[in-house]
Amino acid sequence: MTRQSSICIYISRISISLLLLLATVSTQAQGFLKLQRDTVPFFRGFAVSADLVGLVQMQVSDYGQYEGALRINLHDQYFPVLELGVGRANHDYDEVTDLSYKTSAPYFRIGADVNIAKNKHAHNRIYAGVRYGYTNYKVDIDCLPFKDPVWKTNSYFRIDGQQCSQHWAEVLFGLDAEIAGPLHLGWMVRYRTRLAHDEGNIGNTWYVPGYGKQDTSNLGFSFNFILDI
Repeated sequence: MTRQSSICIYISRISISLLLLLATVSTQAQGFLKLQRDTVPFFRGFAVSADLVGLVQMQVSDYGQYEGALRINLHDQYFPVLELGVGRANHDYDEVTDLSYKTSAPYFRIGADVNIAKNKHAHNRIYAGVRYGYTNYKVDIDCLPFKDPVWKTNSYFRIDGQQCSQHWAEVLFGLDAEIAGPLHLGWMVRYRTRLAHDEGNIGNTWYVPGYGKQDTSNLGFSFNFILDI
């Protein structure tokens, strides 16, 4: 056997060994990636929650809401959300306007959150999200008697069952922390803006279910008791 043929055989053996090694590594890498995908499925369950801020508002003020939410977990990163609630207000005669205001109606918000935490699969999450909200509600407005400036007689007015509606959008940021097992606590800061509204000829209503008071900041806050299932 010549020196040249020996070199060719040696190179051939090295090439075959390298190819076998690459094939083995590729097979193992594919198996590892498949295992990783299998251990983090696309559907990761869902969570139900209740907002505690609205409950407190109902106890300490003349407006508030009962609100619950359903959040679906997709790969620990994307979270479609449906929020349902009933907003109520029973505002007695205002010191400035001498008007009372009463309403009670359901509302909903629909949207999605994105987990922006570095570790998507950790038990604690950081959310950014958007919502579309809608409510259709009726209001009762009553005015204290006042003296007519022309006829000098006592007058008053009352509106019963004025039909109103409102569409609005929200962007939000929030945190969700595991407390024990499926129990989580979370809070969200919301920035909301009206998209469209119909309030007849009464002007801006004092309170809109699900949206809040009209004369306050566009910022809202919620604190949620969450069961992550």
